[in-house]
Amino acid sequence: MDDELEKAKEKQPKRTSREETRLAVAVVLTGLVSAFAVLNLGKTKVNYVFGTGHPRLLFIVVACLAIGVAIGWMAARRRAKD
Repeated sequence: MDDELEKAKEKQPKRTSREETRLAVAVVLTGLVSAFAVLNLGKTKVNYVFGTGHPRLLFIVVACLAIGVAIGWMAARRRAKD
């Protein structure tokens, strides 16, 4: 049985330096995003068109990011068509 485990380990290719770099960047970004989320849990006042609300700052930042990504994606799609 130990031979089978050793053979299975031998068959797995080692990670390339590019894959290791991408993994390291992903870990660092995950840590930064987690820290950002923890530091921005406070509530903030937002004036909407038809009223006022007090959502958490993190939700405002995430909503703005999503809107920016959507606008960028639509602009890139439009540019690709031309």
